[in-house]
Amino acid sequence: MSLETLFSVCNLAVIPAWLLLALVPRWEWTQRLVHAAWIPIALALVYGWALFASPTAPEGAGFSSLAGVMALFTSPQAVLAGWIHYLVFDLFVGAWEVRDAARHRIPHGLLLPCLFFTFMLGPIGLALYLVLRAALRREFAVE
Repeated sequence: MSLETLFSVCNLAVIPAWLLLALVPRWEWTQRLVHAAWIPIALALVYGWALFASPTAPEGAGFSSLAGVMALFTSPQAVLAGWIHYLVFDLFVGAWEVRDAARHRIPHGLLLPCLFFTFMLGPIGLALYLVLRAALRREFAVE
């Protein structure tokens, strides 16, 4: 299977999970597929392969500088691994937002923009959710 095909498969694999979180967050199959981590586990297998099947890191590659990180991503397999990293962690955060919103009784309709931004722009969606949660907790706080 080509790297381009793996990239497409991984991208498509998270779409159903995000749709389940957005449309039917409390459905039994949402719990089984998304909250039970089957999709992230499957993606982690591809991630591990892409990470360890990459050619040896070029000289200067590492995590201590921007130039070092850029050098790490000179291999298409390393870029695929990096992308899967984003897909898995964004989905994990989105699933956590759904569970946390239910615990705090945040209306699901208010959560939807946060989920969209978490899917598209990870940390911005998480920040929006945390601001929403803080704002609603103050608004409905009992003194």
